[in-house]
Amino acid sequence: MTQQSGWHENPQDRSRLRCRDAVIWSSDVTPKVSPTVDRSDSGMPCGVTAAGPGAAGRPGGQHTQETVMKRFSRLPQHIGIIPDGNRRWALRKGLKKQDGYESGLRPGLELYELCLELGIKELTFYGFTVDNTKRPSVQIGAFQKACVDAVEYLASKDTDLLVVGNTQSRFFPKALLSYTKRTRFGSGLIKVNFLANYGWNWDLNYSVQNGVISSSGNIIDGIASSDISRIDLIIRWGGGRRLSGFLPIQSVYADFYVVDEMWPDYSIEQVYKALEWYQDQDITLGG
Repeated sequence: MTQQSGWHENPQDRSRLRCRDAVIWSSDVTPKVSPTVDRSDSGMPCGVTAAGPGAAGRPGGQHTQETVMKRFSRLPQHIGIIPDGNRRWALRKGLKKQDGYESGLRPGLELYELCLELGIKELTFYGFTVDNTKRPSVQIGAFQKACVDAVEYLASKDTDLLVVGNTQSRFFPKALLSYTKRTRFGSGLIKVNFLANYGWNWDLNYSVQNGVISSSGNIIDGIASSDISRIDLIIRWGGGRRLSGFLPIQSVYADFYVVDEMWPDYSIEQVYKALEWYQDQDITLGG
């Protein structure tokens, strides 16, 4: 994996978003594509003035629920997502634990579309960890497949995509190997990072184990996730109050918001509440 430092602001200022596709969400995991839609903002700081998911381009207002794009005075540049609660959700529905992972696919795809509409510059999904591979094989196969499906969908959209994880392990999906170098798809409107077979210890020791020497002399530039920038806001579904090893370097100054609902019960209003909460946080970065 070629490592480049991601510890700088994203240079692209999207004062105008062009969505090549508008997505109509149905009960099927596979999105249905409707004709091209252009959405221009009003030049306000966060560019959140147009109707979003559930408006023009998505007939019938079909997102998770009909809603109007809200306006915020400040948006996080980088949001980290911990999508927990898939197995608990499945059990409550009378399903097998592994069935929860497929049901967790649609929320991630909807969230990507929402962040694109809002103008978020970078988004990181916590797919699965090295520790998760201790689970029964049927569950491992289920979350591996869900991650592959999610990444392949994102690669069909306007993303600047990167998958980060221990590729030398047999648990890393071979179908994701081609995404372990950041690649621009379509117009590359948003940076999307996907952690698959990720381990914090593996990440921090990457330079030592692989003989990576940073020309900058900064040890952070040698970690496996060096091309992922500092996170401003982490949203965790499922009620847990812990990072679970999620990008410890990039999370050092992140604000942490918890959604008690399980990940498959995602709704757009949950994200709006997190962003409303973020408006009131005193962000000093220690200064």
